Amino acid sequence: MSRDLDLLKPEFRPMIDGFLADVKSAGIDMIVTCTYRTGAEQMALYAQGRTAPGPIVTNAKAGQSAHNYGYAVDVVPLVNGKCCWDDKAQVWQEIGKIGQSHGLEWYGAPGAVFPETPHFQMPNWPSKI
Repeated sequence: MSRDLDLLKPEFRPMIDGFLADVKSAGIDMIVTCTYRTGAEQMALYAQGRTAPGPIVTNAKAGQSAHNYGYAVDVVPLVNGKCCWDDKAQVWQEIGKIGQSHGLEWYGAPGAVFPETPHFQMPNWPSKI
């Protein structure tokens, strides 16, 4: 799994750059944990909680994730210098609102079918591939 922003699609990158800049301007310390993901990496994540140890973290198989095409990022805020994976923390709502203001789909939004709070993607990305 890559954290390289240069692997994002050119039409998606400006959305992410604006999102990251506004998060920083809001005084939130945050890191990108994943950009591009290979099919094999996606299948390994999909297996987690099914045929491999760990909790289920995705419902997307290889080829079904925006990460496989450079149209998604996963992020995590840092609180007191440590990753904050508590999706109930207020900081996530702030990050989500900022992401949505840049036109990103946020999988932590209320009503998400499969909540993945760290996940932001380009809307309608399948139409771009």
